[in-house]
Amino acid sequence: MFGLAYGDSLGAPTEFLTMKQIHKRFGDHGPTQLNGDPALVTDDTQMAIAVGLALLDALDNPPFTPDLITPMWRRRFVDWLNSPDNNRAPGHTCLRACRGLAAGKPWVDATVAGSKGCGANMRVAPVGLAPGLSDETRAGASQLQAALTHGHPTGLAASELTAFAVRWLADGTAPSDLAGALRARCHDQRTVYHERWLGTLWQQPGMDAPETFIARGWDECLAVLDRLDEAVARGDRTSDPCEITGGGWVAEEALATGLLCFLLFPDEPVEAIWRGAASSGDSDSIACLAGAFAGARLGMGAWPDEWSTRIEYAGDLARIGAAWDRPEVSAGPSER
Repeated sequence: MFGLAYGDSLGAPTEFLTMKQIHKRFGDHGPTQLNGDPALVTDDTQMAIAVGLALLDALDNPPFTPDLITPMWRRRFVDWLNSPDNNRAPGHTCLRACRGLAAGKPWVDATVAGSKGCGANMRVAPVGLAPGLSDETRAGASQLQAALTHGHPTGLAASELTAFAVRWLADGTAPSDLAGALRARCHDQRTVYHERWLGTLWQQPGMDAPETFIARGWDECLAVLDRLDEAVARGDRTSDPCEITGGGWVAEEALATGLLCFLLFPDEPVEAIWRGAASSGDSDSIACLAGAFAGARLGMGAWPDEWSTRIEYAGDLARIGAAWDRPEVSAGPSER
């Protein structure tokens, strides 16, 4: 959780800058220090905290089900929408969908069906961190939290992959094995539609079956994983990370470019988020995801000690992290 916020904070000042502008303002390495006290974050961290706090509430009231968590996420997202701190260039899709949620619309009507923006997966790391969930539940929950605002199948698939990457890294998966594991999950899940979690979301123009709907998302994720493999093989640790895997404005590219920054520096977490922040794309989201991956693998001790007292929302980040650092959080008998 702290790595996610650190990346977000470092990437915030460069989000809409070209590489030339970044180098002119921050030097060749880009921003390397948290700015301010507190060091401010963006909607990426704010919404990740919203997801995480709702999950804490839900896991304290097992069993964990869609009917339990959906109103909790709705409330947290509406609270975020109405917060005076919601002034960090939030995404239009999140704003539009959350306004619909605030108006009481069913979430399948409030969501922006055609959007696969990175807001779907920039906030999903807590679903990966939460222990005690079956794979089916983690997958369904990852997709549901995305679907509340972003109804495109690629947003759903990329969110699931992001959550599983976080979980696998926390469980000790080697970085070199990560892309292959994600690719295998794409193939394994290609026609799996989590109806219990997603309901009738698939009923969109041009879709004849739920399997057709979700397969589109997995196919687009597979395509970007090909680009990730190419970028990792090239091993360029100095150029714009968006050159091959994309600018990260859409969910699958945010996943791939965030992963690229992490995989280029698997044992150097600060370097990983520096690289994400010094990018021509959605720098805060890219660095945010890179930080989540690095933090999941390496833990709190990998980051500069003084950052933890300066980052905004440190209390919420610590609360979520401390809860899920425990050996087990009960998810109820059905999830064991």
